[in-house]
Amino acid sequence: MRKWWDDVFWLSGRQRKTRVRRSKFAESEIINILRQQEAGEKTADICRRYGISPATFFNWKTKYGGLDAHGVQRLRRLEEENKNLKKLLAESILENVRLRESSSRSV
Repeated sequence: MRKWWDDVFWLSGRQRKTRVRRSKFAESEIINILRQQEAGEKTADICRRYGISPATFFNWKTKYGGLDAHGVQRLRRLEEENKNLKKLLAESILENVRLRESSSRSV
């Protein structure tokens, strides 16, 4: 049974891993939902039909608005590349800090 503290990032000074909730809609489905609104359907009707909140709809619109299926794949690749670059930067900063600490200890 999951407890409320299972989703806390920091607990007792150590980091806990949390699971990222996946969307029940694929990106291609999200694009089709957004196209329905662009075609003239009311946002409230679309949200009711698919069981999403208007806030979710407008978050999707800011992220995927104006993209096609190819654009979404490109966006996903760019996000993955950005994640990898941030990881490399963090590792290099940590290595730099370690080198500074070891050089200050040896002096």
